Amino acid sequence: MKIVLAHNFYGSEAPSGENEVFRAEAELLRQRGHTVIEFTRHSDEIRRQGTWGSIRGALSAPWNPFSRQAAKRLILQEAPDILHIHNSFPLLSPSVFSAASNTATATVLTLHNFRTFCAAGIPLRDERPCTACLDSRSVWPALRHRCYRGSLLATLPLAAMIWLHRQLKTWERQVDAFIALTEFQRDVLSAAGLPRERVFIKPHFYPNPPAPLSWSQREDKVVFVGRLGVEKGCRNLLAAWQLWGEKAPCLELIGDGPERTLLESVVAQTGMGQKIIFCGQLPFQETQRRLSRARLLVLPSLCFEGFPMVIREAFALGVPVAASRLGSMPYLVKEGLTGTLFAAGNPEDLLMQVKKAWERPQELHIWGEEARREFERKFTSQENYQALVNIYNNALLFKKSKYHLR
Repeated sequence: MKIVLAHNFYGSEAPSGENEVFRAEAELLRQRGHTVIEFTRHSDEIRRQGTWGSIRGALSAPWNPFSRQAAKRLILQEAPDILHIHNSFPLLSPSVFSAASNTATATVLTLHNFRTFCAAGIPLRDERPCTACLDSRSVWPALRHRCYRGSLLATLPLAAMIWLHRQLKTWERQVDAFIALTEFQRDVLSAAGLPRERVFIKPHFYPNPPAPLSWSQREDKVVFVGRLGVEKGCRNLLAAWQLWGEKAPCLELIGDGPERTLLESVVAQTGMGQKIIFCGQLPFQETQRRLSRARLLVLPSLCFEGFPMVIREAFALGVPVAASRLGSMPYLVKEGLTGTLFAAGNPEDLLMQVKKAWERPQELHIWGEEARREFERKFTSQENYQALVNIYNNALLFKKSKYHLR
């Protein structure tokens, strides 16, 4: 096949799982003999321009005629089988889907988040899941609550994008297949308006992971990996460790973000500095090394996650996972098999479930072995490739059915 992979890269100052997935899928397809053409933009283009860049981004987000024109030229020139978009915000815009109209090129969209119907991308407000815009099929809740960066001005372009493409029926008419990361995400976005019969499930994969360390080589530590933002629930994690006290295992927090200073002050005030270690943002290989030596990964998210990349990494390394019983997490972490679940936003339940698991080291070991088997069943390159090609074939079939009807 000939595939155009399209992506708007997020700013280089912050790591992005979406950027990583785009690169990994491009490499996966090339390794198996497909022709891959990259059609990309970078948010750094506008971030370097200050206020004018912000205006450009805002104007581009709902409909960018220049991106559409460039995509149209590329499709007419290359005649690809597939146009596969990962992220169109803000510079590509959903206008690129219509570039494939009246051609034989099928279109595919990976749903990395909930931005098709949620201005914030992550349905979270006041530290709780919020699906007001999805449930009402309206952007008014987003405008009322200023859901993007707490600003009405910043929220307006995203609300306009969502409203416009509902009116144009872009998702029904211009996208031939959608890739959801979990069953939960498919169900939520289908209920909000995506055509369910064209939403396929394909999780992320981890190419060429190292073999898991033996359990005897693991350290007596728990690891958190992720952005230190309010949506990740790290305040509750620290509260649970404080309740656990001196008998708590070492907790390493790998990552950076806007909450780091606050979290570090909490640790200093509670005298837990020897138990809780802030590692900051680390290179991927060092993160993997530290994770591979852990006995448990903990993810206390308060929001609906799409698919935390670190879960596939933990499973590949044979590390069980303790996660919030929320959103996609119960679909990824099988309670009592590959890890444990706890009530989101509840430090007491987090403590109870993690402590119970920690005090049963043999059970943790078994969970780790099952996590690796789960990785081999679902998250390898080969499994992912087969799923991706099947989705492409379904998109082509749907496109041909439309094409021949005209």
